Amino acid sequence: MPSRTRMALPVACYVVLLVSALQTLVVPVVANIRADLGVSTSAASWVVTANLLAAAVLTPMLGRLGDLHGRRPVMLGVLVVVLLGSVLAATTSSLPLLLAGRVAQAASFGLFPLAIGVLREELPPQRLTGAMALVSGMLSVGAGFGLVVTGLLMRHGGDYHQLFWLSTALTAIGLAGVWTLPRRAGAATGTLDWTGAALLGLGLVLLILPLEEGNGWGWGSARVLGLLAAALVVLTVFVLFERRVTHPLVSTRMLSHRPIVVANAAGLFLGFAMFAVFLSVSQLVQTPPAIAGYGFGASVLAASLVYLLPGTAGGVLTAPLGGRLVARFGAKATLVLAAVLAGAGFALLAALHSATWQVIVGALIVNTAVTFGYAALPALLVAHVTPAETGIANSVNSIARSVGMSLGTAFVVTMMTRNPIPGPLPLPREAQFVTVFVIGAGLAAIAAVTVAWLLPRVREPKLTVAEVEADEVLGAAGLDVPAVR
Repeated sequence: MPSRTRMALPVACYVVLLVSALQTLVVPVVANIRADLGVSTSAASWVVTANLLAAAVLTPMLGRLGDLHGRRPVMLGVLVVVLLGSVLAATTSSLPLLLAGRVAQAASFGLFPLAIGVLREELPPQRLTGAMALVSGMLSVGAGFGLVVTGLLMRHGGDYHQLFWLSTALTAIGLAGVWTLPRRAGAATGTLDWTGAALLGLGLVLLILPLEEGNGWGWGSARVLGLLAAALVVLTVFVLFERRVTHPLVSTRMLSHRPIVVANAAGLFLGFAMFAVFLSVSQLVQTPPAIAGYGFGASVLAASLVYLLPGTAGGVLTAPLGGRLVARFGAKATLVLAAVLAGAGFALLAALHSATWQVIVGALIVNTAVTFGYAALPALLVAHVTPAETGIANSVNSIARSVGMSLGTAFVVTMMTRNPIPGPLPLPREAQFVTVFVIGAGLAAIAAVTVAWLLPRVREPKLTVAEVEADEVLGAAGLDVPAVR
């Protein structure tokens, strides 16, 4: 195998880890940014919201550009934009300029579908399942990495600008890695559907904005309901428009083909589960037991290193394990298993959360489920779209996961701020955490039934035990599985 082709997997793993790390690095320091810049909490929260909204607009466009013009040049362009945004954010003390930097960093979201497209181009079919699973697992690992690094750098009240200098260095490494990839022509023909991209971007902004701001605006407010109604109208117009153009941004088959619809619904749930467990566990363990009667009084650093790191770091091992499950039993079975595991993890957290080991194990199970699900989704999509649609199909799935993350964030924040314990320090009641975990378990059950019932039975190519053991990615997982006959 040529050396440049051999670099495809490690480079894809790295850039996807970078995507999720950039997403979570700033989440714990919004309060620090508010204090440093002297702005309101609502204004500071736009450091997260602006990034997510820009990602919703840019991701499908970048995935399509990669299909049209080749993944390598688009990835290089994305990383240059992210690098400039990181430097801007690291050197400014102005909120508008910081938001501009975060909008530029949002281009990184396009790296995931582009990386999956690179794997499809460079790797032989027998290595593709394991490679996609490992790369997808980096989404969970990178998210945990971002939280842990933030905890380490800010443990003594450090300057949040350090985080953006770190992202600058990490982006520069990614740029050097992508430069080593081979040059390939685009897999698709036609042009970028600018009108479709504008409609999709506008519809997603109208959808995600009220999900992010609903807790502050009020979920029954005219702004929230009006924006959600407008999102429905614009996205409906987008679907109708895409049916009429010669080279649509998203083909109507991709919007109606059952396996892709189910994959996007599963992505929505997995995004919800990942952020719901991150935020709820972090809040739970930081709650002072002397005041609330539950919790562990952990610091931000301890919450990251002790309670969340085992689940996210375990993705390095569970990602190839998920790939082996997909290779041996298919994407459908792996997705069902992921939903069942997530339900078990949430149920455990709902019933048992008074000891450190109980919280660690519950979070580990949910994170393992998310990693297994992420391993199955690209394999499911690749099996049902052409090479020319790989980038946009994974882009749409990335958007589904982002919307799920927004829903998970909004749901947990809403639950944690309603009906607090009376006192100088408003704290959520223990029952509110139990409600979050019970609803997580219920949604997992719905996801398992939906995938098992609606995902059609197809003859997915499965590897034999010998083929799995011979795969240099899958073979590392060390899973002994019986032969499927």
